Amino acid sequence: MGTGWEFTLALRSKIHQYASHKQTPVSIRQMVQFGPNPSPGSIFLASQFIVEELPIRLAKKVKDLDAAPFGLHAMPSTIKVRNWYAQSFEELISIPKPVIDDGLKKLLESNKDENASEMDSEENTQSHLEHVFADDGIILKPSHHTAKNIRSIEVDTLSPTYGLKYYTSCPANIIWPKQVYDYNKTVNDVLTKIKKRHDATVATMAQGVQEWKLQNRKTLVNSQIQAFLDRFYMSRIGIRMLIGQHIALNMAQQSPTKQRISQFFNGGKSGRSNYVGVICTDCNVAEIAQDAIETASYICEDYYGLIEGPEIQLICPNRDIHFMYVPGHLIHMLFETLKNSLRATIETHTPLLKAKMMEENRKLKPEDIDINDLKFPPIKVIISEGTEDIAIKISDEGGGIPISQIPLIWTYLYTTVNETPVLESDGNTSSFKAPMAGFGYGLPISRLYAQYFGGDLKLISMEGYGTDVYLHLNRLSSSLEPLP
Repeated sequence: MGTGWEFTLALRSKIHQYASHKQTPVSIRQMVQFGPNPSPGSIFLASQFIVEELPIRLAKKVKDLDAAPFGLHAMPSTIKVRNWYAQSFEELISIPKPVIDDGLKKLLESNKDENASEMDSEENTQSHLEHVFADDGIILKPSHHTAKNIRSIEVDTLSPTYGLKYYTSCPANIIWPKQVYDYNKTVNDVLTKIKKRHDATVATMAQGVQEWKLQNRKTLVNSQIQAFLDRFYMSRIGIRMLIGQHIALNMAQQSPTKQRISQFFNGGKSGRSNYVGVICTDCNVAEIAQDAIETASYICEDYYGLIEGPEIQLICPNRDIHFMYVPGHLIHMLFETLKNSLRATIETHTPLLKAKMMEENRKLKPEDIDINDLKFPPIKVIISEGTEDIAIKISDEGGGIPISQIPLIWTYLYTTVNETPVLESDGNTSSFKAPMAGFGYGLPISRLYAQYFGGDLKLISMEGYGTDVYLHLNRLSSSLEPLP
């Protein structure tokens, strides 16, 4: 966490001050308006927004972690995560404000077309609505009843981000002064450092929950801790999305080479220009599903010592389904779900198939049968395109789940694995990378990723046969709904 850093009373006071402000949601529409080659001026204004908005979100996380229920806040790993957020908050508010002279001011305000002005006006109107329904990074769609009362709700005019928005149109074909590039670099460097610091947050917070379970001799988390963790991880997704997008936009603006690297690490293909930051404006669902299938199969084969894992059939009548999404999020959800199906299929059918072979050849013993000689039933990945959403069904014959256990699969650190793997506790892991199974984080986190963009993840099981998982993805390319 950094030698010599201290969580002082003055810093705590500042954090509580920022935590009282409302968050300003950023819509996916704003994020993609930058285009594949963003203007340094637009990034400069977005950097100013980020430096004001992120401390509010980080401050709320510190406050929430301090108030984590039933003593979870006092666990060593929880305190470590809270201190990471506090240190990141301090680094952001310590960035010197840029000096904007008359010359730079004119450049920032020049060449705005009428369409951009009209769009800005619409988004400002919408932002007042979004302010009201912001809750720890989650945006609730206003109903027609609440919209009627919008004017009666007091707007937080003292918030550092009041009146600001993430995207502002700026000309790209001019020479920007040095202070624009310097400020963009300063903010990008700080964000890169913060992103790396928080890479291990999921694993470390999971360790905190394990510490709580051991101290309280609990096997499951209760509903209040479950709700806290849902809010915590959903907020983290929003913070990471904003940081990751801004870093990627900076990389795209700096050089085409860095843009290609950014695309590669976020699930893209080299040479494609349909990325704005980490968002792919023309995501091919079948291609991403195939990537997830290959990755899950590789992990499965390595874990079980298989030459070839159970077949995963990709059924997609229309292979040309495209929409706007974050490929990294979609790959994560499909990978985690497929991993569960592969494990269930292998562990359910291995003893059944061995028993069948021994029945056919009574000289055989279980240890004589190689797992590679078994023929497992296939797993099906079915992709369907609707007018409002894209649905992906992952269907397996892995024996299903008892009805009493279905509510438990959405709880954190619930697992059917006999021995839970040990989490790395040094806080230096690059990210939370679960093995084949054992942490009980795959489905709960995947559902949050789906809900983050207005979709959902649901499960229907037939005990004794198999499980169907339905992933619904909101068609953001035809929607102007805000990011949660």
